[in-house]
Amino acid sequence: MTENQTQQKTVRRNRLAAAACFAAALITVGVVGTQSATADGAAHDAAQRTAVTAQPVAAARPAAAAAPGLGSARLVQSEDFRQGMNPVGATVTLTGREGLSACSGEETMRSLTKDKATAYASVSWTLDAQGRLSESAAAAPTEAAAATWEQQLVALVEACQDEPAGHWYYGAGHTLTVAGGTGRWYPAYNGDGTASGGVAVLRSGAKVAVVELTGRPADAPTHVEGIATAALNRLSA
Repeated sequence: MTENQTQQKTVRRNRLAAAACFAAALITVGVVGTQSATADGAAHDAAQRTAVTAQPVAAARPAAAAAPGLGSARLVQSEDFRQGMNPVGATVTLTGREGLSACSGEETMRSLTKDKATAYASVSWTLDAQGRLSESAAAAPTEAAAATWEQQLVALVEACQDEPAGHWYYGAGHTLTVAGGTGRWYPAYNGDGTASGGVAVLRSGAKVAVVELTGRPADAPTHVEGIATAALNRLSA
């Protein structure tokens, strides 16, 4: 393994711990809305975030669709969480510049797609019990391009299935199918083998997304499958 590959592995392993700390820091954060996005939404990244004060969970829901074929309405909503997964607040952006997963290092949806998506959308949910859920989606110009991006996302995830003893890793992939979409979800395990969240790669037509749940207890695989199914249904709507 080269020195560069070793450094990339270190970054990947550290992102999971950083995600848990980030969730704790955001525990009092409310919803962040976004303005409408066009196909070249990156032109005004800074203008696409508008902070508001903390709101009740019932109001903690991303705004309506903001771009043709893809917007916050296509992302996980507050009512999609299973019992015991209580969302506190969310941050929604339309720039494609958020990290994809704990395994992808500094990779973002915009860098993975080489800035060729027609729209981007992402959400980061803070849960009330040491948990965080993030989702990043992109709309491709063609279904063929979306299929290529899906394969790249799967490769990123599966690169963290084989890790040295004592480090966290992703488990075996499981196929997921709904009307209009398909995907694969993977449970995550701590270095001691304890289940802790997971990740899913989803595609519906020309839209792709990666969803990751971190900081969940031993029943995490059930939560991961449930939230991945809900996310795929949203993406396929």
